[in-house]
Amino acid sequence: MSNPPDSHAEPAARVLRLKRGEERRLAAGHVWVFSNEIDTGSTPLTAFAPGVLAQVRTQRDAFVGYACVNPHALICARILSRDPAQPVNRALLERRLATALALRRRLGAAPHYRWVFGESDQLPGLVLDRYGDVIVGQIATAGMEALREEVAAAVRAVLAPAVLYWKNDSAARELEHLPRVAAAAFGAVPANIEVTEGALSFTAPLAEGQKTGWFYDQSANRARLARYVPAGARVLDVCSYVGAWAVTALRHGAARAHCVDASQAALEFAQLNAARNGTAVEVLHADAFEALKSLAEQGERFDLVILDPPAFIKRKKDIPQGQAAYRKLNQLALGLLADEGLLVSCSCSYHLAPEELVSAIQSAARHSGRFVQILEAGGQSPDHPVHPAIPETRYLKAFFCRVTREVG
Repeated sequence: MSNPPDSHAEPAARVLRLKRGEERRLAAGHVWVFSNEIDTGSTPLTAFAPGVLAQVRTQRDAFVGYACVNPHALICARILSRDPAQPVNRALLERRLATALALRRRLGAAPHYRWVFGESDQLPGLVLDRYGDVIVGQIATAGMEALREEVAAAVRAVLAPAVLYWKNDSAARELEHLPRVAAAAFGAVPANIEVTEGALSFTAPLAEGQKTGWFYDQSANRARLARYVPAGARVLDVCSYVGAWAVTALRHGAARAHCVDASQAALEFAQLNAARNGTAVEVLHADAFEALKSLAEQGERFDLVILDPPAFIKRKKDIPQGQAAYRKLNQLALGLLADEGLLVSCSCSYHLAPEELVSAIQSAARHSGRFVQILEAGGQSPDHPVHPAIPETRYLKAFFCRVTREVG
């Protein structure tokens, strides 16, 4: 931490002062500032408009960083620059976007990936997914919302895509008192997006799809699946969305696949995606828990079951109920697995630690009279990098488990 040269105010940002000692976590690399860490006596949060830029400073007046402020949110500021000579402007945004793009290009040739993953790419509150010449963005903070036009201009300068579509319909925006809206920044927005994943190709709905339309975070785990698919396997893809897991399994030797999802529209895309990859899936439009119970009552058995549910734990207060839901879902899945079957159990809940998902799987196994061996653990794909100082950026867990009848 240092004091910025006077000559670099552009213009001078207002000061947001921390309480004594509250800079330690920030000095270690985190970028979130909580409202209870602010010295509101000297710098009242009520004096800041949502999205305004400020200089975060310590009690000793040391410069911590330039941050965007939202006085109405628990996370009242997020640091975007720690360089006192580099305020937040178009040049900074373009440099961050270019750096993020260089990583994704290094990871693979196909122009289908998460281009920007918020804090991990030093652009807190911003997500950009690339679908060829179409960029789909989501903004989750008042600070990034205030910079939206600058971000759009920077996207054009760095990549010049045909389309930038802001799909700002996430519930996370409500925490920042932002409206849930979707609109094009530029270009003609297509109804669907096209994705290439390995040798497979998929279509997914854009405006009506989940998140930005696709789940790039699971790409690496779907690639891992190939080695575990038995020839002629019967596959159950639970919370399948548009069928990416099921189609991957079918193209790697499975004979039959069921997709279960609460969205009929998503299941129609699953059938479309299976057909375009030379396969076919059966679909079941139902709640995941009810579907698994129904399949068990029908005497169905599967060699491979994939559980990729939405987050059951979105806040700390959801932990007990969420843990019970993960146990129950895994127990129902184990009841449908044939002997020597494979379970792929995933969770995208940050508040569920990896060892807690393992505990849920093991508890389900004991109650089901099954023996489970974890063969491999996966996380989010490398286009969702983890910031080592921000544990919240590591959220996805995927365990590949062999399941047999309990012995001993």
